[in-house]
Amino acid sequence: MSASHTPPFNDDPRKESLIEYPCDFPIKVMGARVDGFAEAMAEVAKQFDPGFNPATIEMRPSKAGNYLSVTLTIKATSREQLDNLYRALTGHPMVKVAL
Repeated sequence: MSASHTPPFNDDPRKESLIEYPCDFPIKVMGARVDGFAEAMAEVAKQFDPGFNPATIEMRPSKAGNYLSVTLTIKATSREQLDNLYRALTGHPMVKVAL
């Protein structure tokens, strides 16, 4: 196979994303269980989805109660929007992990 040959699976632009936009897209964010964590994550979500409703946040504390997992379900409109949201979340000082 020559270096200039492109595998056939790259020829179909639909293969670039398995997500059909717009859609509801859940993002799980974990951080230390501190006051204001869920509210801070809601503010980040609102920057990328102005219609985000903080009342939809699902919260689960860790077994030991030291960490909190929140699920933010946003209206995803593009891959770029999701990439930027993930960057904002993972760069936030309160966030340990965003999935």
